[in-house]
Amino acid sequence: MIFRCIAYFAIALPALISCDRKITPTALKKKIVSRLEKQKGTFAVAFKDLSTGEELLINDHELFHAASTMKVPVMIEAFKLVADGKISLTDSILIKNEFKSIVDNGPYRLKTKDDSEFDLYKIVGQKRPLSELIYKMITASSNLATNILIEQVGADQTTQTMRELGAMDILVLRGVEDSLAHAHKLDNTVTAYDLMLIFEKMANGEVVSQEASRAMIAILLDQKFNTIIPARLPTGARVAHKTGWFKGLHHDAGIVFLADGKKYVLVILSRGLEDEDSAVKAMARVSATLYKYVNHSHAKWP
Repeated sequence: MIFRCIAYFAIALPALISCDRKITPTALKKKIVSRLEKQKGTFAVAFKDLSTGEELLINDHELFHAASTMKVPVMIEAFKLVADGKISLTDSILIKNEFKSIVDNGPYRLKTKDDSEFDLYKIVGQKRPLSELIYKMITASSNLATNILIEQVGADQTTQTMRELGAMDILVLRGVEDSLAHAHKLDNTVTAYDLMLIFEKMANGEVVSQEASRAMIAILLDQKFNTIIPARLPTGARVAHKTGWFKGLHHDAGIVFLADGKKYVLVILSRGLEDEDSAVKAMARVSATLYKYVNHSHAKWP
């Protein structure tokens, strides 16, 4: 019996020791790359632990179609103009559904079937406060609110503000669903690195002001679409984030707040996906893996 116990502990002890050791950054990156390589598509990851400064970067400077992640720069520009006294969050904004293509100034309209928020379409011709449009643009990813806001704040000015924040590759050219512009390859673009940068600055209270950064984070915390970064995290974690998607493409980017006060930024971008459901699940598992890494969890790696 004594011999059997010694033999058992001789086998179990190395496993117990390894469970008590945090995975190395090299092994972590290898695990994430291996998981994403099982999916058909292109991925980028940018992660930064805001407590330690540690980063994990994969294809972080690769350009991606921004999809709805560009709505975060639009929100930032709106808050900047509010801080400058040029507009107010209480301003009444006309709800309209006719916009001009950046190619030929020709008119186009948005369709509810291509949007994820529908209430604004029911009140075209009425007015709503600027704050409500910002909220719907971020939390419900309203395309209609986005296009209205871009007319208010300006695409060029939004891009310039990104440059001032140090995001050199985020490009906001136009509103959503400008199909003529898309046909001419005139699209909004982002990199994982730049999105990580602006979320890091926001988490540190350095976007516009501490007050504005807190207000934007509060909006991002109300995000309604939670299939990637928050999907496999425990209830104690809070995620202030913005998603983006259309056929073959899924993004998520934001700040993760742990219950113990730690926080980190995570950006996961993708394109050319063949099995979107499988890719989204894989990206959610990457998020869970990074959470466990920051949290020093010894639970089974997802």
